[in-house]
Amino acid sequence: MPLPADFSAEIGRLLGSEEGETLLRVLAESRPPVSVRLNAARPEACPEWAELPAVPWCASGRYLPERPSFTFDPRLHAGAYYVQEASSMFIEQVVRQHVEERPIVALDLCAAPGGKSTLLRSLLPEGSLLVANEIVRTRAQILAENLTKWGDPDVVVTSNAPADYTPLGALFDLILTHVPCSGEGMFRKDPASVEEWSLSAVEQCRLRQRTILQDIWPCLKPGGLLIYSTCTYNLQEDEENVRWMAEEWGAEILPIQTEAGWHITGNLLPDGAGFPVYRFLPHRTQGEGFFLALLRKPADASEGNRRLKPGKKSAAVKPLWSKAQEAVVSGWLQTPQRYRLLPLGSLITAVPAQHADLCRLLVERLHVLQAGVALAEPKGKDLVPCHALSLSTALCPDAFPRVELGYEQAISYLRREAVVFSSGEPKGYLLVTYRSLPLGFVKNLGNRANNLYPNEWRIRSLK
Repeated sequence: MPLPADFSAEIGRLLGSEEGETLLRVLAESRPPVSVRLNAARPEACPEWAELPAVPWCASGRYLPERPSFTFDPRLHAGAYYVQEASSMFIEQVVRQHVEERPIVALDLCAAPGGKSTLLRSLLPEGSLLVANEIVRTRAQILAENLTKWGDPDVVVTSNAPADYTPLGALFDLILTHVPCSGEGMFRKDPASVEEWSLSAVEQCRLRQRTILQDIWPCLKPGGLLIYSTCTYNLQEDEENVRWMAEEWGAEILPIQTEAGWHITGNLLPDGAGFPVYRFLPHRTQGEGFFLALLRKPADASEGNRRLKPGKKSAAVKPLWSKAQEAVVSGWLQTPQRYRLLPLGSLITAVPAQHADLCRLLVERLHVLQAGVALAEPKGKDLVPCHALSLSTALCPDAFPRVELGYEQAISYLRREAVVFSSGEPKGYLLVTYRSLPLGFVKNLGNRANNLYPNEWRIRSLK
């Protein structure tokens, strides 16, 4: 893969000619490692991966010896694991070392496709709420799909510009900003990023990143944490932006403990400004290019006093369901007392009770794709269970009869093809499983079953 001459020259200046050549050779000639992150909520799903080499900085990360056909593994669709680049799993160290053991509200601002969101959601203290945002609507749908498959109900998915968040004030204890960048760290994985790279693109990204940070900084609580990360190498988008935040807003740049064997690179500014940052370079670490810095907002920052509350109209929304239907869907939840029911479009959703006011505020002020877990869509007297419920850890295990599928049946179901059962299966809504992992719902009519798997999620490719 030929790399741009200007990029090669910049890498030489950044690392020196000898080490720069080593990195360029790795980018041009080698393949990226394959890594996955296991879902602790589905602990028995992938026993064959338990003893594989671990990603050193992430307890649930594993390196695979080769890339399997993930599309045709029903466990992926059931949320048993997430295919994620290993370097970006370093976010685990931030949470483990710097987030207190109390419920918090976190925002993943530029979240699609969802790898960092699912990781963050797995690590946050019990009772926390994660808001995952993606401005591009098509990518936001993918984000919502991946978070649904992960199964944690304490999540809100939005599709908004960072500036849409600014008027909401200081809502968040933690904000992750994996900002759009020039993508130098993805050259091995994404050839299109090589073609799009230029020195002018680097400068445009730097300016765009600062605009994003300016828009979202008021939304961080005083004393709150901001994770700044990119998948690029240059100083302009990395160290220089971190230094700018420290100088502009008085942000404190925090250290993260690492081990020498991880081979993480530190600050590369030539002027001796040695504040702590963390670089993953593919010729040193087993992963792709990644940069991260952790900053803390001053405790006396004035933005913390400004916060909107839900408007009166949000409390006056007429429920879409009857008391009898409310009792039915509440019975589908494992711990219904943890939730409050909230209408979202035509759906009945369940949001965490302790964050219900915040969820209503977000629904009122932003474009919310998903809040909590979608339970059902009322259709007359019928309640059609939502696919999100089938994958959620909030689902009561005995809420629906279960039918175990073999591999070929599972793939057929995921293609949204007809699924045939024996005559002994009960009529009505059934939860189909593969290796005991829920895949979704069908409605068994006796002589046939309607496949309720989301049409937009179905497997379209051939083996």
